[in-house]
Amino acid sequence: MMNQTAMNQRQGADRRAFVSQLLASTPDALVVTGLGSASYDVFAAGDRDKNYYLWGAMGGAAALGLGLALAQPDKPVVVITGDGEQLMGIGALGTIAVKQPKNLTIVMLDNGHFGETGMQRSHSSLGADLVAVAKGFGLADAHSVDSTDACDALAQQINACQGTGFVQVFINADEPPRALPPRDGPYIKNRFRAALGLQPF
Repeated sequence: MMNQTAMNQRQGADRRAFVSQLLASTPDALVVTGLGSASYDVFAAGDRDKNYYLWGAMGGAAALGLGLALAQPDKPVVVITGDGEQLMGIGALGTIAVKQPKNLTIVMLDNGHFGETGMQRSHSSLGADLVAVAKGFGLADAHSVDSTDACDALAQQINACQGTGFVQVFINADEPPRALPPRDGPYIKNRFRAALGLQPF
């Protein structure tokens, strides 16, 4: 187990570069974002109608991703969220493990901090092993990475839709300039539905 000093000093991937490279390699994926920095990172990589941005539903990203994956079983679904947001909805991993949709991958960007509330340290930098938590729920394909070198293999897994995945991406604890996606919830919802060939409501 990594000791506390090592956890505090660990260098991670550049968040924007990782997200941009991953999304460029998964053009058909339906993408759900957690609130805050994950949404900014996905939007900065290029807005698209298959992005579903969650602005204020802290803890809801993985659960929404699960519902989407079950409703659209032939399409890869990627949840891109942060450690703080995932901690808020940690129980969703248990339900995901029960359902095990083959087309769902949770990508948790982990800087060890609550970026939206002042960069207080989160549980993941205070000793919590979230990969072990995911495995404990029953997600066998749970692992961590800390470099954009992992993007190609991860993209192949996402595109293949061969099993539920949970990936903890250790990223640098910096705050790139905010790139703000649309805030209009009905617009995001209806645009997303239209991309799936569904009528707005």
